[in-house]
Amino acid sequence: MRTYRLKSILIFTALLMFSWACNNKKNEQTTMKPPVAKKVPKELTIHGHTRIDNYYWLNERENPEVIDYLNAENAYTKAIMKHTEDFQKKLFDEIVGKIKQNDESVPYKDKGYWYYVRYEENKQYPIYCRKKENMQAKEEIMLNGNEMAEGTSYFDIGGVSVSTDNKLLAYSVDTVSRRKYTIYVKNLETGELLKTKIENTTGGVTWANDNKIFFYSTKDEITLRSDKIWRHSLDKENQKDAMVFFETDDTFSTYVYKSKSEKYIIIGSQSTLSTENRILLADKPTGEFKVFQPRQRDLEYSISHFEDRFYITTNADGAKNFKLMQTFENKTGKENWTEVIATRPDVLLEGVEMFKNYMVVQERSKALNQLRIINMQTKDEHYLDFGEPVYSAGISINPEFDTEVLRYEYTSLTTPNSTLDYNMATKQKTLLKEQEVVGGYDKKQYKTERLFAKAADGTQIPISIVYKKGLKKDGKAPMLLYAYGSYGYSMEPYFTSARLSLLDRGFSFAIAHIRGGQELGRQWYEDGKLLKKKNTFTDFNDCAEFLIKEKFTSPQHLYAEGGSAGGLLMGAIANMRPDLYNGILAAVPFVDVVTTMLDETIPLTTGEFDEWGNPKVKEYYDYMLSYSPYDQVKAQNYPNMLVTTGLHDSQVQYFEPAKWVAKLRDMKTDNNMLIIDIDMKSGHGGASGRFDRYKTTALEYAFLLNLEGILE
Repeated sequence: MRTYRLKSILIFTALLMFSWACNNKKNEQTTMKPPVAKKVPKELTIHGHTRIDNYYWLNERENPEVIDYLNAENAYTKAIMKHTEDFQKKLFDEIVGKIKQNDESVPYKDKGYWYYVRYEENKQYPIYCRKKENMQAKEEIMLNGNEMAEGTSYFDIGGVSVSTDNKLLAYSVDTVSRRKYTIYVKNLETGELLKTKIENTTGGVTWANDNKIFFYSTKDEITLRSDKIWRHSLDKENQKDAMVFFETDDTFSTYVYKSKSEKYIIIGSQSTLSTENRILLADKPTGEFKVFQPRQRDLEYSISHFEDRFYITTNADGAKNFKLMQTFENKTGKENWTEVIATRPDVLLEGVEMFKNYMVVQERSKALNQLRIINMQTKDEHYLDFGEPVYSAGISINPEFDTEVLRYEYTSLTTPNSTLDYNMATKQKTLLKEQEVVGGYDKKQYKTERLFAKAADGTQIPISIVYKKGLKKDGKAPMLLYAYGSYGYSMEPYFTSARLSLLDRGFSFAIAHIRGGQELGRQWYEDGKLLKKKNTFTDFNDCAEFLIKEKFTSPQHLYAEGGSAGGLLMGAIANMRPDLYNGILAAVPFVDVVTTMLDETIPLTTGEFDEWGNPKVKEYYDYMLSYSPYDQVKAQNYPNMLVTTGLHDSQVQYFEPAKWVAKLRDMKTDNNMLIIDIDMKSGHGGASGRFDRYKTTALEYAFLLNLEGILE
């Protein structure tokens, strides 16, 4: 049950808020009733067990009654939050006001050109540019996203790829938000748009070295699985493209790219637990791809080419945290691999970047990124020193091979996104750009900490925290606790100027690095998936209890946030420990786990059996059913909740959160807020413009701050 303050002022505040709500004409919360979705019972039977889904009919995307219901939910949300509309606008203006309007990325050099992306004042979309030889040369605008987006309600530029001779640009566009991109080709010398128009692709384009042929991948029309690789020839525009690979195993998806050395075109096939690569000389694009190492269950590997050999990052032979191997070009099978860097129990090897004289190894240790520099000639090595207790660092764009300079990105909860060059020979760092926070930002006013919460089984769970100095740890301060915890994705402690709107109003922000991610190595991931998935949820609740015990906050002032698979987390904790949280933000939440994983026509399903389990197997069905948020909704009090989704979401279909909210409304026993915001024009990532996306952020922040009685 929601409360606004601690014991001494509970009654006074409740009366004040009630009186204010009744007298404020803008607040329609007391007069408008929530939509009630009709019940159409559908029996779902498997393993001799039957579930009744009363809201299955909401799956019917083209049904006008479904659209009417979604619009009614939006109208209700608007009415409930109407008294915050001016505040939402203030928050939106405040967040956007911190963004540098005329801005550009740090240029990088590739084949004689300097490439960069820039933005113009009051414009939503990127402008892709280049300059020949030096930055004093005349600017060439390759793509102007603002002009291209005119007349569209959603617009996203996918892959942008320049041919080897610098003359042609292949790019892709999505105007629906289903992540189905259409490829076009532009002559950069004349500005002419070629006849090429290839629909239903993943968006990426990989050029062969002849500047006439490129490769791309397409998706299955129903499941949206990337399943085919094609070869397109500009000399044969009137001929059907050649399919060069078809991934028939529906638990795998496929992709294509070029080695940094530009010697090989590489086709990758990947499932949760297995990888397979195929290689072809980029100078001979009409040839046959050769399997690098045949797929094996539980064998994962990625490849980088250098001189006469390949370097392989792999978990072969029980290397749980991966190791680095090498082999000669003509002997790519696993039996020929020799060890370069051994696997280590406390260090996760995430990948390598090859240069002429150096190798940069991306590692993760103690939930933090590490960049390890190895001189390929002398074998001397060292690590970069980042100087903060909590941070995120990673290899940036490094297209040039013959250089001693590594470009990398750096950020922390208090340090804006930064781009740096590091001379691997002299060990000198050069800060090229730190993202400007318009209006000024003093990082010294904020403090970041790394703490550890003890889980029920004794495991220490890292927590990254940031707050404005002066915060009193007396249990009265509001906190937003965020996590993801799936797919082995590690949640990086990153900076965003938007978060300042919470921190400056007294909130602290924390990231719980729970199991299911990969922050502490591969075992961390494996201990939060399949039949150990509940560790993810209990870890989060244990972190919440720890933060309450440490008096960062209290259940009356603690809020939880997660999106997509992190939205599943939100649904699970809401069912398991609703008493710990005053409010929950669930973005595009994956909450109908069992039904979705039983439907192989739904995008992503087949490729995720090794993540969640296949419910056609009773053991997995029973376990998934025991935590599936939609199935576990019960008659109990729930925290205040704001759910967000998009009608065109290709990752988590809109009907999952819609059904969940309908069932919660029917079952819950409290009077707390339950609202859903459905973007009828976008998908999984929300609105496409660089500013418009913050309208949802402003709504979320207004929701949280309103619960704290803060409306300015």
